[in-house]
Amino acid sequence: MNDNLKINTVNKQNVVCFYLAGQLDAHSAPLLENEIEKVISNCNKLVFNLSNLDYISSAGLGVFMSFIQELRDNNGDIKFSELNDKVKNVMDLLGFNHIYDITNTEQEAIDKYSN
Repeated sequence: MNDNLKINTVNKQNVVCFYLAGQLDAHSAPLLENEIEKVISNCNKLVFNLSNLDYISSAGLGVFMSFIQELRDNNGDIKFSELNDKVKNVMDLLGFNHIYDITNTEQEAIDKYSN
């Protein structure tokens, strides 16, 4: 078990919200992959609330890239909300802000699925 990353999921308005806390890196990425695989058979609209994520590595970001095409092919998507400055800077630097919706609030991300 990886103690560096905590993952909780909550279903809200037919969207699965993932709450990540700690560090998403090469060691914890497989844990997140497993959690995503558990939910995407039932729900393909995901929101990742990253307000408590302290660190993200390229391996961690790779997890999202590995699922995005499958989700979008099935009319789903991945959206991010409530990034701290450190995580937001990494995502912006790698161009994630051009690939994904990144919102200030979780509700804003959920609402984007209704538009």
